[in-house]
Amino acid sequence: MTPKSLLGLILTFIVVLVGWDSFYIVTQIERAVVLRFGQLVAPDVQPGLHIKAPIIDKVIKFDGRLLTLDAPPERFLTQEKKALIVDSYVKWRIKDVGKFYRSTAGSVLQANRLLSQRVESGLRNRVGRLSLQEVVSGKRDELMEELTKVLNKFTEENYGIRVNDLRVKRIDLPPQVSDSVFERMATEREKEAQELRSQGNEQAEITRATADRERRVLLAEAYREAEKIRGEGDAKAAAIYANAYNQDPEFYAFYRSLHAYKESFKENNGMMILEPDSDFFKYLKNSERQSDKPVSSNE
Repeated sequence: MTPKSLLGLILTFIVVLVGWDSFYIVTQIERAVVLRFGQLVAPDVQPGLHIKAPIIDKVIKFDGRLLTLDAPPERFLTQEKKALIVDSYVKWRIKDVGKFYRSTAGSVLQANRLLSQRVESGLRNRVGRLSLQEVVSGKRDELMEELTKVLNKFTEENYGIRVNDLRVKRIDLPPQVSDSVFERMATEREKEAQELRSQGNEQAEITRATADRERRVLLAEAYREAEKIRGEGDAKAAAIYANAYNQDPEFYAFYRSLHAYKESFKENNGMMILEPDSDFFKYLKNSERQSDKPVSSNE
């Protein structure tokens, strides 16, 4: 290769390199600034294809989308000096690219650090003006809206950052306080449970006593009704027997004597001591007399 050809090749390469370094693209999700010898010459480059001075100009791009700052949990005191652990987060984006670059040197980490400091200071001041009940209730939403407006006004003026939202993820009590609170809650719940058990036992005793009294009343009424029916039946039976026996009293007396003899002599080893003239032997005596009579020839 001749020196002339080599020189032409080097010049071509330099031209291509310079031309390549003269163009840059900013996408829709990016924000950019242009620096010349460290000085800001283009503070807010819009998306698209752009031309810059090669070598001497430097393009710095930033993420133009919504970013999230997950702030570390902080310990705050309420109005009544009760400690709370507040865990929050911030949604923010770059609004003024030039101001953002000047205040943070284009570092997102630096921006997060500055935002975290402002959030911590704002929460500490506002939580200190509220009671514990107000912090954990509906007042919290008002607190976040007010703090978001104040924080956004400050960051736009000083950092070129727009704060879209500031929210609290959770609010906890410190561990040493949580243990005592949980123990007190458990004690209160146990006391309430004991009261409910006592009320339940009392109601159960009342129900059992009522049921037992009703059972006794029902049994008494049933027994009275049964005795009444039994008495009426016995009366009717006695009336029927009396009516039947009145038709032949002698036969009835004889039948009862036979029944008495049967029951008395049912046991083989039984012994009875009676007078000979007792009415018990009335029909036995009559039976002997009848057997002693001579049988007539006609019979």
